[in-house]
Amino acid sequence: MATASYHHGNLRQALLEHGVALARSGGPDAVVLRDVQRLAGVSNSAAYRHYADRQALLAAVKANVMTQVGTAMVQALAAVPAQGSRQDRALARFRACGQAYVNFAVAEPGLFRTAFAPNGPEPSENLVPADRHPFQILRGCIDELVAAGMLAEDRRDGFDEAAWAAVHGASTLFLDGPLGMAGTARQQLITDRLLDAIGESLN
Repeated sequence: MATASYHHGNLRQALLEHGVALARSGGPDAVVLRDVQRLAGVSNSAAYRHYADRQALLAAVKANVMTQVGTAMVQALAAVPAQGSRQDRALARFRACGQAYVNFAVAEPGLFRTAFAPNGPEPSENLVPADRHPFQILRGCIDELVAAGMLAEDRRDGFDEAAWAAVHGASTLFLDGPLGMAGTARQQLITDRLLDAIGESLN
């Protein structure tokens, strides 16, 4: 791809897309500015005008992937049928939210590892829209559980983080832990049991 292709101000986006592609195939360590610059076919100085260093690029890639995770969760919520009692619907949406999080991790291990890499920059809040931030979406589902009378207000403190820890922990064990060898069917069974346990704890 030649430098001339970027006369309309889309170089920053092109560099980001190459970074995301590298993350998809190789995780966070694969997001290297010089490789992104090479793939875009531009000079160092052209790339540095948009991303001052690898940390800046990595933060943008992480934000992009977090937004992708959030989008998958929103789509899963939209697919929940608008029927049944308020309680049943709130629980179904909570389960769909958690399931989508795990599904993304299993389907896109390189991206998921990049989004939540323990070392490196964290994307600023303005880079991830609030309505696409995975944790904020999960919090919204828990708000619905509270509003439906399934979770008492005095049990709310810490519940959001505990629920996130549960689905994130399962995802991490599936990708990089001993449950990686469990197989798709058993991983799904484990996820079902996890979501069942959280749902039963509400009663």
